Amino acid sequence: MDATDSPLDWVLTMAPYRRDAEHLEALLAQNGLPVRRAEGVEELTALLEQGPGVLVATHEALNPEVLEVIRRYLIDQPEWSEMPLVILLDRAVPQARVRAELSAAWPRSRQLYYQRPVTTLELLSGIQSILLARLRQRDIRDRIEREIELRRELNHRVKNILASISSIFQMTRRRAVSLDEFAEDFAGRLAALANVHSAVFQADGEAVEFSSVVELTFSPYRVRGTDRLVFTGPTVLLRPDAATTLALCLHELATNALKYGALSTPEGRVSLQWSVSEEADLLSLEWVESGGPSVSEPSRSGYGTRYIRSALSSQFGTPPVILFHPQGLRCIVSGPLSRVSPRQPEV
Repeated sequence: MDATDSPLDWVLTMAPYRRDAEHLEALLAQNGLPVRRAEGVEELTALLEQGPGVLVATHEALNPEVLEVIRRYLIDQPEWSEMPLVILLDRAVPQARVRAELSAAWPRSRQLYYQRPVTTLELLSGIQSILLARLRQRDIRDRIEREIELRRELNHRVKNILASISSIFQMTRRRAVSLDEFAEDFAGRLAALANVHSAVFQADGEAVEFSSVVELTFSPYRVRGTDRLVFTGPTVLLRPDAATTLALCLHELATNALKYGALSTPEGRVSLQWSVSEEADLLSLEWVESGGPSVSEPSRSGYGTRYIRSALSSQFGTPPVILFHPQGLRCIVSGPLSRVSPRQPEV
């Protein structure tokens, strides 16, 4: 039986004399335990590197060279691993002396001894118990590795969030003309950042649906008139970083519309539409304001406009088109869908 057929680790055997190896292999295989046999030192070294669950060896196989190979393997084991050694002793050997010698050769290793002839039930029970313990060791290893990966991911995300907050703070401070204006703008931008991170968290950090990002970003502005800000488009999954960037851009557009554009008057409306061409790997977004005050291009760009141009250019690879039409502001951007959406698995 191959090792891939069982959830348990496989058994490595070494029994060079008589027919011990054949008997061991047949016994273990008949009872569903994957087993491989080492005939000599080179084969033993190669098989140990593949990571067996347990080594079962007859006392006669343990010459000085074999002892050294096993000693080096035990020393180089990863911290989570403790491969047990099952030694089959002949009844005629001085068992106390052999155990002392092997304990000295393999310090701090787990050694189990059976005196031959050993009953089938006793040997099988012992090896199965060992392999179950090894399975638990691997479970612990997997959990530790997952925890380490989660900590790295959390550290990375926290650094990104703090960097975003620092950037938002500095750019808001430069353009603020009063403390009240600074506080209002800064709080709004932090709320947009918090909203999109809530959406990413609810999506388990893998991908988030664009319409959820839009809904969360627009919700603070829609209390002023739920039918004044509408959006439509097909399902688009976004990576967490792309979701954050687009949410902050939408927040800047909505804030500008509230202060100076369509949302600053009761009659004003905002429409956000997006479309996808999977054949061309293209995502297109269009922000259109209407019904607000007449719009003219400002003499200099504010924080919001600069951020939108910079962020969307970086995200899509092409700069957005921002048009200051008298009827209302328009912002249009197109770029590869693959730059913002998780890679789809190949079928």
